[in-house]
Amino acid sequence: MKILIAPDSFKESLSASQVAKAIQKGLLKVFPEADYDLMPIGDGGEGTLEAIADSLGLKRANLKVTGPFRETADITYAYEASLAVFETAAITGLEKVPPDQRNPLQIDNQGIGEMICQLAHQGFRQLLIGVGGTSSHDGGIGLAAGLGYEFFDEKGRLLPAVGQSLGAVARISDQKVDPILKELDITIITDVSNPLCGKEGAAHIFGKQKGLMQHQLQDVDEMTRSFYQLVEPRLLSLAGAGAGGGMAAGLVAFASGRIVSGIDAVLDILDFDSRIKDVDVVIVGEGRMDRQSLSGKAPVGLARRVPQGVPVLAICGSLSDDLPDFPTEQITAAFPIIASVDSLEKTLARASHNLERTAQNIGNLLNLKGCKKD
Repeated sequence: MKILIAPDSFKESLSASQVAKAIQKGLLKVFPEADYDLMPIGDGGEGTLEAIADSLGLKRANLKVTGPFRETADITYAYEASLAVFETAAITGLEKVPPDQRNPLQIDNQGIGEMICQLAHQGFRQLLIGVGGTSSHDGGIGLAAGLGYEFFDEKGRLLPAVGQSLGAVARISDQKVDPILKELDITIITDVSNPLCGKEGAAHIFGKQKGLMQHQLQDVDEMTRSFYQLVEPRLLSLAGAGAGGGMAAGLVAFASGRIVSGIDAVLDILDFDSRIKDVDVVIVGEGRMDRQSLSGKAPVGLARRVPQGVPVLAICGSLSDDLPDFPTEQITAAFPIIASVDSLEKTLARASHNLERTAQNIGNLLNLKGCKKD
């Protein structure tokens, strides 16, 4: 039997590679002779750089930029020739911010713009940027400041480049923007297709998980809309512009980037269509599967490209109540790994063990169905 194991990372717990290895460990107890292909994936958020770098054999290096609280952060990127790849989540990802400090309107994203400028000055001209899993909602104003843009209110006062300032911007200056940015070709890998604003926009869909309160969502949505009416109104309806709290829109508006579907771009890079040939079972997974996942995040995006007749099983940290009944979106069945009620800290710490146990149980079910072992 040939089994393709292609999970995304489990946020704040395990990398995609660690998840894949834990699943394999559980399945090996039932199918020790099976042929396993481990293909950790990412869709723009955490794990994207690792998946692309490992597949393409890219080198890795680090740069120092400003972190979410204006501290110095040491950030890894991957590169080859004129291409450089990095994730915005590595700089201001949700896991970088303790739960008691999560305020998406105050997180500083300047380091993302700094990263782009430093890479440009090192000679890289093609940038592949994964946008997803961020802790902020700032519409891209922070990264723009890192590129040299300045934002002023109606009285001419310089505004801090954070989400809280979005509704107060009256004038934008590009006088300090480095002209080298015009030489860059920037591809933005997004993990969702949500627009900037509206009921399916960045604030309403992702704001609460980042720390916004329910009563703030509409105000933040309106602030973002006001900002982009000034910056570039066409981006208000652009698919994927809401990724990263509007960071994808910021990369389009201020760095001339272009948005592509994260999972499809990564699967193409990983040569997925060739690797899926002759596979008997596909295992996907993510930390929490919910209705947002159905918008094309990693597990669902991959499942949609699996040939008909090949079962796709999802192993997830937890499953949301808002999911439809399975099978759906070509996923045959989904299994949560949490075995008992416990604190979040202890649950995250036991993720590898829980994955292994769940994978073994799935292997036992496959065995009962008479799946071939060789």
